[in-house]
Amino acid sequence: MSSEASQNGDEKPQKPLHDSTLVDLYVGEENNHYPLHEKLLCHHSPFFASIFYNKENKSSRTKEYGFPELEDQTFALFVGWLYARAIRAPEEERDIGPLLDLYFLATKLQIAALETDIVETVRAFYHHNETYPGLRRVQYVYANTDEDNVMREMMVGSVARYLTLADSIPEHWANALKKNGQLSVDIIRSIQEWHLEARQVPDARDASVDRGRNTFKGAVGFSHVEEGSSMENVKEENEEEDEEEDESHVNGNGVA
Repeated sequence: MSSEASQNGDEKPQKPLHDSTLVDLYVGEENNHYPLHEKLLCHHSPFFASIFYNKENKSSRTKEYGFPELEDQTFALFVGWLYARAIRAPEEERDIGPLLDLYFLATKLQIAALETDIVETVRAFYHHNETYPGLRRVQYVYANTDEDNVMREMMVGSVARYLTLADSIPEHWANALKKNGQLSVDIIRSIQEWHLEARQVPDARDASVDRGRNTFKGAVGFSHVEEGSSMENVKEENEEEDEEEDESHVNGNGVA
């Protein structure tokens, strides 16, 4: 549309998303109040659109909504993204936890753009710091996501690389894989997606080549499980958050 047509009134200029009615959102047990712009919320979130607008796309009488189960910090991060379209990059591993909570909220609110931004932020943190998601991070994601989830796939793909490059399986990972078949299957699927050429993979049927039963620190065979850290150049990030804090967030769908 030309500027002349716009000047002649052929097309009405769109009002900014901030220039709209405010709705009242209440978060946490203390009902912390967040007055936010209705059109901005509904533009990004089909979840909010279904609440604040009816089927005829007219404004609903409902102008408030509550999240009593939500942490105030998580919603504050959401508001920051909503108005600035930016996520502060984590400086250390403990900053990943709040971002995961924000990701779960984004999934509930059906905001795909926010989900993508968080996945890329978490991915960049682990890559730039040459670390990998710890077991409890993966458990937390499994407890709060369904299959075919992008964050879950990223986490599992990272773990698949970590375990493949390691000299042996750390004991805590071995225990988790024995208890949770879905996690083990997902790791195998992730490795299959690498589409390795046959010549890149040792052939256990060929007696003329190394069949994988390497000696490691005096132990021979696939069953060897390392009790400590096994990688010299690649390390798994040590979790700094309190175990009880993680367990309080994990529901019955988590990785055992």
